Amino acid sequence: MTLTITPFDAPIGAEVTGVDLRNAFDKSIVDEIYQAWLDHLVLIFRGQSLSKDEQVAFANQFGDVGIRATPKDVQNEVANGYDGSIMLVTNQRDEKGNYIGSLQDGEMWFHHDMSYRPEPHKATLLHALKLPSTGGNTKFANQYLAYENIPDDIKERIRGRKVLQAYNFTMLEKVNLEEGLDDIQHQWQPIFIKHPETGKTALYVSRLISAMIENLPREESDDILGQLIEIAEDRAIVYEHVWQPGDLAMWDNRCSTHARTDFPAEEARLLRRCTLEGAPMVGAA
Repeated sequence: MTLTITPFDAPIGAEVTGVDLRNAFDKSIVDEIYQAWLDHLVLIFRGQSLSKDEQVAFANQFGDVGIRATPKDVQNEVANGYDGSIMLVTNQRDEKGNYIGSLQDGEMWFHHDMSYRPEPHKATLLHALKLPSTGGNTKFANQYLAYENIPDDIKERIRGRKVLQAYNFTMLEKVNLEEGLDDIQHQWQPIFIKHPETGKTALYVSRLISAMIENLPREESDDILGQLIEIAEDRAIVYEHVWQPGDLAMWDNRCSTHARTDFPAEEARLLRRCTLEGAPMVGAA
């Protein structure tokens, strides 16, 4: 085995080759992969062919596999024999015409996974099994760089404040705060977080899930949040991944956001997702 890590010509991400993820690794290899993940935020492993159990076993070498936040009674995957740790990101249906997975069709706005939970999961691992002929790409944005790009006057205005992260499991729609947050998963999180392992500061807002900045008039909150989201999605800090069959992507949810581009609804797209448990977000000084 010859592990090779090649950074992309992009502000985020690296390609990993020369490794079969079906194997258990020595600690030195686990440590090398983990450090590359911290350094590059997104790792793409090419040419893999993993079963569900093999994907989970690989993930478990870097932490404890997490349980999904979606209520089990609405998880299509549970009805198809999965235990709540696996999400099938797919528009495929079973023989009765029912979807077998989640996030079936269309575009999806930028977001951090699980930012609406008290202890957001630190990593997501997504394995490409079946892909459409075009589209369905995943965009990754570097939120360390987003923080650096925020004007100083805005940083000073909101430093130490929190943002309401709320999610109703849609793909292109924020929660309506006028309707209240009953039955909506939500959590107040620091706007600027200190990464627990790198010590670096990252912006922690997103178009899909961030709803309101604490202790600001609503109009000012909406204005500043809009500016932060534009900075967070600046094309200059984004890498767009065009999936190949067998790719496995592993990304850091604490310092990156991701989004999906549209794809033909009549073409099959199937990716298998699991996550790694995390810890409470800590605000940057």
